[in-house]
Amino acid sequence: MKRFLLFLLLLIPFLFALFELFILENVKDPIKYIYTISGVSSTVILFFTILISLIKKHFNILKYRRMIGLYGFFYALIHFLNFIVLDAELKIDFILKETLDKPFIYLGMFAFLILTFLAITSTNRLFKIYQTYHKLIYLSLILITIHFIMAQKSLTILQLFYIAIIILIGYLKLLQQIIRKNRVH
Repeated sequence: MKRFLLFLLLLIPFLFALFELFILENVKDPIKYIYTISGVSSTVILFFTILISLIKKHFNILKYRRMIGLYGFFYALIHFLNFIVLDAELKIDFILKETLDKPFIYLGMFAFLILTFLAITSTNRLFKIYQTYHKLIYLSLILITIHFIMAQKSLTILQLFYIAIIILIGYLKLLQQIIRKNRVH
């Protein structure tokens, strides 16, 4: 039951976007809207996956981390496909030009490649082999954060708050790692 409720909760941004785009039809710029909702959803969910170990004493959902992480990848995939299919219209020359002209795009692409690797290797069998490489989620989240900041033409108070939360989570995870290493020694 918990898994199903979590499944539905994580699906809310997708269902909301579909409702806005196809039922209400009130979105002025669908491509930008999809970028925003998929990018923010992916980032929030992926940051939440690294937060799970910090909150496990109070709210243990560690066994759902893989599913939550795969949802983060799902929204990143929508973000990527929005660029390739809707924005670039599958034109390779446009994709290459935009990627080379705008550094935030290649940072996003690199982060997406990392997430793709993590998603592929998240099965039980492959995770045992590639578990060490799953720490690349931290590099991916750093790249995603830089991608987000660079993509903004101007930063609002809400976006600055969002960045502050990201920095706080990063600090708490670093602190957790330092404490864990000190206990071992």
